[in-house]
Amino acid sequence: MSGDEFKVEKYKGIDEKRLDEILSNLSKVKAALIGDICLDIYWKADMTKSELSRETPHFPLPVVEEWMSPGAGGNAAANIASLKPAGIYLIGVVGKDWRGEALIRELDRRNIDTGGIITGSKWITNAYCKPYRRGISDVEYEDPRIDFSNYQPLCREDEEKLVRLLEQTAGQLDVLCVSDQMQYGCITPTVRNKIIALAKQGLLVVADSRSRIGLYTDVVLKPNEIEGYRAVYTEGDPRKTTFKEQLSAAKTLADRNNARVCMTLGSNGCIYAGEGTTVHVPSYCVKPPIDICGAGDTFLSAFSCALAVGARGYEAASFANIASDVTIKKIGITGTASSEEIKARHGEIFSALYATK
Repeated sequence: MSGDEFKVEKYKGIDEKRLDEILSNLSKVKAALIGDICLDIYWKADMTKSELSRETPHFPLPVVEEWMSPGAGGNAAANIASLKPAGIYLIGVVGKDWRGEALIRELDRRNIDTGGIITGSKWITNAYCKPYRRGISDVEYEDPRIDFSNYQPLCREDEEKLVRLLEQTAGQLDVLCVSDQMQYGCITPTVRNKIIALAKQGLLVVADSRSRIGLYTDVVLKPNEIEGYRAVYTEGDPRKTTFKEQLSAAKTLADRNNARVCMTLGSNGCIYAGEGTTVHVPSYCVKPPIDICGAGDTFLSAFSCALAVGARGYEAASFANIASDVTIKKIGITGTASSEEIKARHGEIFSALYATK
């Protein structure tokens, strides 16, 4: 199969033997993640317990349940940890606040090495607070999220600490993941330049960035279809792109940035451009209910670890698609996918495929 501008192959999916080879080698991987880490906070309110405030004309949200988990780059690190590698080292910044303390506790609980997390002198811990309310019926309603974010650049002192941590760690790694999510995050131009320099020296680097993916060169890029399109084109609506335009964006980004590109396409799988080929890797049907929150973090983690054990790009993409299938079935939490869950999901997929033949 081919597009008008370049040949496009279609990969049916990773087979059981190759899957087992990847899974069996994950325990050897030494990984690190640098980037914007966040605390996800969930509050469940029972509105049948709410009473009109005496001071204001409002019914408060009576919280009856609370739980927390790592978010953004923290969730990506948790996904790596769930694959039980030889080590996962997290490099990032928290603030001197209760959210930072809670985030580090949650990361420690997941066996993530938090020795690379610094406490910023002028930083606050990123947090996404998600209130849910329920009344008499089973209908649950999610209120607007309450966010804690930074609105000024990382100070020079903390930036220098991150660069030193990268320099000290790089030689011990099989793969470095980058989670560049926040407008004012810890991946500053200086930090990004150091990441690129390490990649040029031979370190396997996989970068995920919400708005700056086009600034990374000489690494493996993991944008979604909107991020990838915006990195290449200044006109057009990235939400309404055709498959041909998505292919063009992925190939152009790879060529321009001297990079391999794995561009995710939601339910349409992903496009891998690199290693002398461009491949469409389809995804598989997942029955609702689903929750896509955190699916990109899962993909980044599984894709990166598979590359680190020698998988070809399209094999790693198929592996990551299956891992994402696992997490989107975990409702109301930014979940993770273990090796056992990935193996089970792979079995479901191919059992269904064989049943239709």
